[in-house]
Amino acid sequence: MAQDKQGEIPRIIDAIQSPRDLHALTDDELALVASEIRAQIIDTASHTGGHVASSLGAVETIVALHAELDCPHDRIVYDVGHQAYAHKILTGRLARFDTLRQKDGISGFPTPLESPYDVHPSGHASDALSVALGLAKARDAMGGNENIVTVIGDASISGGMAFEALNEIAQERPRLVIVLNDNGMSIAPNVGGLSQHFRELRASSTYRTRRRSLLNALADKGPAADAALVMMNGMRVAAKNILLPSTSMVFESLGITCLSPVDGHDISALRRVLREALAINGPTIVHVTTRKGAGYEPAERTPELFHGVGPFDKETGEVAKSASSTPTFTEAFGEALLREARADKRVMAITAAMKEGTGLAPFAAEFPRRFTDVGISEEHALGLAAGMAAGGAKPVMAIYSTFLQRAIDQLTIDIALPQSDVVVCIDRAGIVGQDGATHLGAFDLSYTRMIPNLRVIAPSSAAATADALHTALTLGGPFAIRYPKGSCPDEMPEMPSQTWEPGVSELLRTGDDVALLAIGSMVQPALKAADLLAEEGISACVVDLRWAKPLDRAAITAAAETKLVVTIEEGVLAGGVGEGALDILAQERLQVPTLTLGLPDAFVRHGVRGDLLADCGLDAEGIARSVRERLGIISN
Repeated sequence: MAQDKQGEIPRIIDAIQSPRDLHALTDDELALVASEIRAQIIDTASHTGGHVASSLGAVETIVALHAELDCPHDRIVYDVGHQAYAHKILTGRLARFDTLRQKDGISGFPTPLESPYDVHPSGHASDALSVALGLAKARDAMGGNENIVTVIGDASISGGMAFEALNEIAQERPRLVIVLNDNGMSIAPNVGGLSQHFRELRASSTYRTRRRSLLNALADKGPAADAALVMMNGMRVAAKNILLPSTSMVFESLGITCLSPVDGHDISALRRVLREALAINGPTIVHVTTRKGAGYEPAERTPELFHGVGPFDKETGEVAKSASSTPTFTEAFGEALLREARADKRVMAITAAMKEGTGLAPFAAEFPRRFTDVGISEEHALGLAAGMAAGGAKPVMAIYSTFLQRAIDQLTIDIALPQSDVVVCIDRAGIVGQDGATHLGAFDLSYTRMIPNLRVIAPSSAAATADALHTALTLGGPFAIRYPKGSCPDEMPEMPSQTWEPGVSELLRTGDDVALLAIGSMVQPALKAADLLAEEGISACVVDLRWAKPLDRAAITAAAETKLVVTIEEGVLAGGVGEGALDILAQERLQVPTLTLGLPDAFVRHGVRGDLLADCGLDAEGIARSVRERLGIISN
């Protein structure tokens, strides 16, 4: 290809206006497109961070899909969606791709509000099959002809919701293509029986090879051969039981056609098998084997690190280190759990495919027999914890706030109702930053506070995180402990952890004009806001509530002696701590001006966590400004 006048080789992707432009390209040219996309992903993510390994592994699959489909008439539904960077580049977002995951930039996940090519706001696993089936049923009911394709990973398809969808797909038998992206990993290596099944499928294509050889041998060989072919089609399942081990029959036994595994980095092979699948009048699985991080050696070497990574040096793969010298809340929790487990052999740990992200890797290394990774099965994880507790153990479930939403029923019925000795540690509570709306941890204070028997703590520091975990394990019963993404304001203490009295807060600063009742991540901004207010002659007391449930009735009542009671939480206001405090004031018949500060009644989009908190008025300046304005209204 000729060079331009600057000496740079022009890229094909710069000339692509829509994915339909791929239809005119040869397989070799499409392979070059894939190479250019891969380079673009690495270059952009080295500055913005992102889900690098999964997106690199899916590049050729997405290129081949768009080369065979006519989107947006045809619909592609991505499960989770963190593998869809190539999709974004091919659907008109290349020019803005350098804004990936940045405030006011493009999302790291498919977002229908961002593009008509994005069918579903995917961010949680295992829901794509249900959405795709719904699209297919709507198409068939309304006489449409569009192709429906879903791309789902081998970890996501093991989730309960995916199995529920497969059950109905087997019954409805719609024209639907399921591209199974099999890289052997979710974030960490996959676990469970279905993962073993996929390993066996990858290892052998015995059935397909033998079946095709037999069909070729019988083709055009006269009436007897034709009769044999008819009999073979009628006895397809029985034939497969003979030719292939029973473990490979999971999907075919449901009546879903399974095409033999294909190299997910071979454009020509992908296009051939996709054309075959799209021609089948029924549900079809295209089993695509890929390498997570393909084409970028650092990501292939450490795919767990590059699953969701911050900015990095694209030449070496070295990830930029945090400027903070203090531990993150996740690290503080992990260290605290190790201390508790060393002192009590009943302490066990559970995660749902998030061993690294939730800080449980050190626990798993030190106590492998007391650690369980259930894969992407949050509901099962909490049911498992309930069973462990019934058996005399002290299970600790570590989970992101956004994913706990999937198991509110189990938290309510399996854990809270029988008052099980289960501690649910809720990571990434509040604003998560660049992962955006699908990962927003805004709702856990509300949905945990509403559940009877469940006590809820929100620590504000590393020391408080250790104390909160110790308190939960010591007092027993169902507990939820929620903490944010980001660094603690302090180092992890060496001293033994303390047991807190339920519903007792801590007074951090005295003041007569305003009472700032803060919880969790909002305690430090509240202290800084008090400093700003003091410069203006406004005296503010600051209380670390610690407990979201039970709330400190005495501290809230005492706050009513000031001119203004302010509650501050990194969660939605509906059903939150602020509403709980207002309820106490009403019960005590205390009439005092109030102000509740929290996250807006909206899905906060992606961006740097600190910037988003400032936009929500939850930084020190925002808190001080809101207090000042409210006092001005009161004085007038």
